[in-house]
Amino acid sequence: MPDIALTQSPAHIRHGSNIGQPLTRRDGVLKVTGTARYAADNHPPGMLYAVLAVSSIARGRVAFLDVAAAKAHPRVVEVMTPANKPALAQDPDAKTNPFMFRLDLLQSDQVRYANQPVAVVIAETLEAATEGAALLSPRYGTDPARVGLDGAASFVPPAVGVGNPSEVHHGDVAAGFAAAVTQIEATYETPPQYHNPMEPHAIVAAWHGDTLSVDTPSQGLAIAQGRIAGLFGISPEAIHIRSPFLGGGFGGKGFISGPQVLGIMAAKMVGKPVKLVLRREQMFGPVGHRAPTRQTLRMGADKDGQLTALDHHTKTASSSFDDFFEPASNASHTLYASPAIATSYEAVRVDTGTPIFMRAPGEATGSIALESTIDEIACACGMDPLAFRLMNYAEVEPISGKPFSSKALRECYRQGAARFGWERRPLAPRQMQDDAGLLVGWGMGTATFPALMFQGHARAVLRRDGGGVMEIGAHDMGQGAWTALAQIAADGLGLDIDQVDFRSGSSDLPDAGIAGGSAHTATAGMAIHNAGADVIARLADLATNDNRSLLFGAGNTGLIARGGRLFRRDDENRSESYADILTRAGLEAIEGRGTGATDPVAQSAYAMHAHGAVFAEVKVDPDLGQMRVTRVVGAFAAGRIINPRMVHSQLCGGMIWGVSFALHEQAVMDPRSGRPMNPNLGEYHVPVNADVPSLEAILVEESDAHVNALGIKGVGEIGVTGTAGAVANAVWHATGIRVRTFPITLDRLIEPAP
Repeated sequence: MPDIALTQSPAHIRHGSNIGQPLTRRDGVLKVTGTARYAADNHPPGMLYAVLAVSSIARGRVAFLDVAAAKAHPRVVEVMTPANKPALAQDPDAKTNPFMFRLDLLQSDQVRYANQPVAVVIAETLEAATEGAALLSPRYGTDPARVGLDGAASFVPPAVGVGNPSEVHHGDVAAGFAAAVTQIEATYETPPQYHNPMEPHAIVAAWHGDTLSVDTPSQGLAIAQGRIAGLFGISPEAIHIRSPFLGGGFGGKGFISGPQVLGIMAAKMVGKPVKLVLRREQMFGPVGHRAPTRQTLRMGADKDGQLTALDHHTKTASSSFDDFFEPASNASHTLYASPAIATSYEAVRVDTGTPIFMRAPGEATGSIALESTIDEIACACGMDPLAFRLMNYAEVEPISGKPFSSKALRECYRQGAARFGWERRPLAPRQMQDDAGLLVGWGMGTATFPALMFQGHARAVLRRDGGGVMEIGAHDMGQGAWTALAQIAADGLGLDIDQVDFRSGSSDLPDAGIAGGSAHTATAGMAIHNAGADVIARLADLATNDNRSLLFGAGNTGLIARGGRLFRRDDENRSESYADILTRAGLEAIEGRGTGATDPVAQSAYAMHAHGAVFAEVKVDPDLGQMRVTRVVGAFAAGRIINPRMVHSQLCGGMIWGVSFALHEQAVMDPRSGRPMNPNLGEYHVPVNADVPSLEAILVEESDAHVNALGIKGVGEIGVTGTAGAVANAVWHATGIRVRTFPITLDRLIEPAP
């Protein structure tokens, strides 16, 4: 087989067609004109509407539902309850792998958390279904709700995250603290947070005999397909899921949820297509959230400010019936070069829905506590926080001892600090004011996130008409995957992007893996890259073995694919178009396939991370405690950048989420009832434009040959991990008050905790 070189050199890049170009979104016009079709935009003929009736208690049982009143309401077709639900082929409480979560599918009258579905009303109109659900008027037998981190007895979880150990020890921590000249111990608390994408969970389901078609937002089409197949006892191939667009996901749409399955059950019951869309308040319960944490960090440093020991303990919560434990302490495994590190966990079971992955799970919660404590010990040592980090940042991953595959963190620190003007920062707090008398504070945080890859597959086709097709069941949650992956496809096929028919967002296409862990571009991108290489190699094989071709016999010399032609590497005057090669071979098209996956050899040899440094400015009213973030600058090294415009957008979005984490976001639970008290976007606060007036993301150039052949790392979550701590540290620098319970609210500045 000839040696094939795909076009990746900047010499061959033309605006609008290749990797590295800041293309606008290919789906942008569809979205701004309202013609992008999201799940709930589908209305098949004969469709009915389903509405959930959800529990108003957190623990107990449903004693009565007035099904007769609901069914008597005009245009109500059916009411699905535990008494008449369609039979399932698999117990929804069964777990066969660590990525499977238990689902509430009307198994019994038991209530395990507030907003748990207790019935489904199906009607000819949305209004009738909503009225029918209200008429059910449930009555309950109520048990006391277990709420909060002190609401139940604690235990050591068997694992945290997905299979990570709950205790890790590296070096002699006791000896490290004994050798320390300066020690800090601090406890930080983070609240429960809920996924609140613009698009709520929704499904339009239609059965056609034993086959099922589904429109639903999904970050993992193949995973959803397999879960549905198991529950209903049909083959995955009998299920067609369409999910071309998602209005946000953040991890909450990584796995099929109970309400989505209830929509499928409702369609089965009535024998017609059914649409079910969650109301905003119903998002607070059955579709996952980020668990609260209480993190105690101890750090020791010697007389020069070098860390001698780091101990990070996390207490967190899971539901009463399933396991997911927020791996917050693991943030201390990768950043700072302490010779002794210990991380540990304890957990409680409370009456909530099960926590799941939420943007930067573990890293977001852990980093705000870690970065705040690093600032505390730097201050105790009398050192500038940036200088302290530069002294203590890890050249190799502390726990594993593996070198980082590429480390540009020093450059992130340098470029971010220079752009922000960090050298003008006074060491002591409460030293800066603006012309209006507001206190001004500057803080920083280190950003890190693992460079993950899962497994994905793609199919590539070159056609006789000179065009190409790339097919992959990938997912676009708004991050620009439709654009960035099409750019990789264009390079992989040696075509301009407008010559490539890029097909995605459907389960009948090759499995792209899950869009999570900031790994989707690397996973799907490498599958696309390899599919392109495969089809080009097959095309080249046709040409180099055909004595009528100008490329005949070029196998040892090698070929370059560019602009719809194959060129001899040693003589670019000798080339041939794809169309001519296929025409002479009598073929309408030629196909190739590719897989993207981690390289186990590289994984075993290197620690792989993206890095960054975030600098934040806040202003605080000294009398009222009102806070405003006025400036954020982040510098990030995240491997090869496929589309700078999309990456900049992702990094800014991550930094906004970090601001939200530090100052805005929390779910408030009623300790008496276990119900969320702010299940809406009026009282569950997230930042708006006025909250973040100035954002700047610097893309630090980084080449990492070990993460994958394209050098791609993720950018979706890293912005969260440095920003939350930077904002918290800036508030301290402005006021001199160290708030350890998040989000930081003005009452905590006016009357700080002792």
